[in-house]
Amino acid sequence: MTTANSSHRTPRAVIHRAPILPERVRTIAGQSFAFVPHRFLRDGFFASLRPDELRLYLLLVLAADRHGVSFYHYDSICSLLEIPLESYLRARNALIAKDLIAFDGTRFQVLSLPERPHVDAARPLTTDEQFEAHDPATIRRLVHGSLSRRGEDR
Repeated sequence: MTTANSSHRTPRAVIHRAPILPERVRTIAGQSFAFVPHRFLRDGFFASLRPDELRLYLLLVLAADRHGVSFYHYDSICSLLEIPLESYLRARNALIAKDLIAFDGTRFQVLSLPERPHVDAARPLTTDEQFEAHDPATIRRLVHGSLSRRGEDR
């Protein structure tokens, strides 16, 4: 039986898996090789990371040896990622808390992925300090107040 809609079906798009530029297919060719498992994207690890965490994780993956170990010093990392020390510390500590890397004070190790990504639960802001650190509207008010007081001092 043919319905009105069935006669107007469009053919499904065919997915071509052949490389677009076969002469440019990546190869290991005896050099070191970094990898990120597909699970990193599929299982939500990618989406669970903040931008600085993601950038630091990728740098550590690229810098790691076959055991996931790298020796980059924090000042080199901050320079390469163009982030201040405080941002580096937050990102590093978050990756450790999310069980993606280990750090012994000198060396990093990119770890095998845990069963599922760690997602930070949103917590309600209750204290003035929390609002001043995490609420964009409060931060804006503080900055504007500071700038207007600064103008009065001149």
